[in-house]
Amino acid sequence: MTTTTTTDYNRWLDWLDGRQEAMLARLIQWSAINSGTRNIDGLGRMAERLTEAFTALGPATAEALPLPDGEEIGPDGAPRPVPYGRLLRFAFNPQANRRALMVIHYDTVFPADSPFQTPRLTDADTLHGPGVADAKGGICVILAAVEAFLRSPWGRDLGIEVLLNPDEETGSLGSAPLLVEAAGRAHFALLYEPALPDGTLAGARKGSGNFSVVVRGKAAHAGRAFHDGRNAVVALARVVGALHALNAERPTITLNVAKLEGGGPTNVVPDLAIARFNVRTESHADQHWAEDRLRALIADANATAEDGITVTLAGGFSRPPKEIAGRTAALYDWVKAAGGVLGQPIAWVPTGGCCDGNNLAAAGLPNVDTLGVRGGLIHSDREFMTVSSLTERARLSALLLMRAAAEGLPWEDGR
Repeated sequence: MTTTTTTDYNRWLDWLDGRQEAMLARLIQWSAINSGTRNIDGLGRMAERLTEAFTALGPATAEALPLPDGEEIGPDGAPRPVPYGRLLRFAFNPQANRRALMVIHYDTVFPADSPFQTPRLTDADTLHGPGVADAKGGICVILAAVEAFLRSPWGRDLGIEVLLNPDEETGSLGSAPLLVEAAGRAHFALLYEPALPDGTLAGARKGSGNFSVVVRGKAAHAGRAFHDGRNAVVALARVVGALHALNAERPTITLNVAKLEGGGPTNVVPDLAIARFNVRTESHADQHWAEDRLRALIADANATAEDGITVTLAGGFSRPPKEIAGRTAALYDWVKAAGGVLGQPIAWVPTGGCCDGNNLAAAGLPNVDTLGVRGGLIHSDREFMTVSSLTERARLSALLLMRAAAEGLPWEDGR
C-alpha cells in the first residue's frame, strides 16, 4: 500500500476552509424549519431540504423509509399510537469493501408551537437557535465531510451510508430496527450529536428506559360514598415511594419519577393515576437488575393493594448502556490521533446521556459519537453552537473517512 502523508490529506481538507459561510447559511435555514419529533409536517419539510442537499453531492441511493407507529400511554391510561416521520438513507460507493455508517437525527425537542423558532447570531462565532447544535449542525458537518471525501483521490474507496432519523429525541423507538440493520452492513460508525463547548466527546454512555405505571381504582362520591371508592392516587403514591427507594438499593442506577397524572374534583374519589419515570443504568447488569426489581415491585403492589385497585407497568429500555472497550476503544484512540494531526485535542468523558450510539454498540458496531459541532445548553431556548466548529469538525470527519479509505481501520492487519 502506498504511504499516505498528512500533506496528501491536507491538500483536500483545505477545501473545507472556504465552506464555513455556506455551511452557516444552510444551518440557519434548517434551524428555522421546526422539526419537533411530533411535528410530522415540519419533519416532512426538513426531509425535503436534506434530500436536496445530499443528492446534490453525486450518485447516491436516496430513500425515505416510513417508520411504523409507536405506542405510548395516554392520559386515560390506555395505549395510543404515535406517528413518526421518515428515516432518510443516502448510500455512496456501494461497491466498496470497507463501509462507514454516519448517523444523526433531524428531529428536535421543540414542538410546533414552541416560542423558540428563530436562529440568530449573537456574535461572529455564536449561533443560537433550535437544533443548531442538537443536531442540525451535525448534519451540516456530515454533508461537508462527505463532499470533501468524495472530491478526494480516495473518494470511491470507502462505502458511506448516511442515516438521518426523525425520532431520536423520543428514544428512536421507530428507527431502532433500521439502525440495527444498517449496523450489519458497516465496519464502523460515526455519530454527530454535539460535542461539549471545548470539543470534548462523550465516552461511555448510560442506558435509558422510559416507563409508565398506571393505577386504576373505583370512582365514588367523596362525601356520600367515600368508602365505596378505591383511591388510585393514594395507591400510586405508595408505588412512587417504592420506585424512588430503588435509588438507594443500587447506586449505579438512577430512577427519576418525572410526571404524575390523575385525579380530578376534590369531591370524587379518583379512579385513575399515572406516574411516568426514567431509569438510567451504567451497565447491562444494572439494566437486568432494574427490570427484575420493577417487575417484583409491581407484583408486590398488586398483591398488597386494596381490593379493586390494579397496578400495571408499561414501557421499557430503548437504549442499552454503551461501554468503551475493544474495537470501540480502538476507534476512540484513532479519532484522537486524527485530531492530533489537525491540531484538535480530543478527549472524552463518560456521560449519563444516551444516543443512537448506544443502540449501534449493542448491535456490535464500534462507534464514536458527539462528532458534531461544539455547542451547549441543548434542549433549552438558550441552545447555541460555535460557528468556527462547522469547518473544524468537518475537517476531522473528512480526515477519518480519507484515512479509513487509504489506510484501513485500527484493528485491521494486526494494528
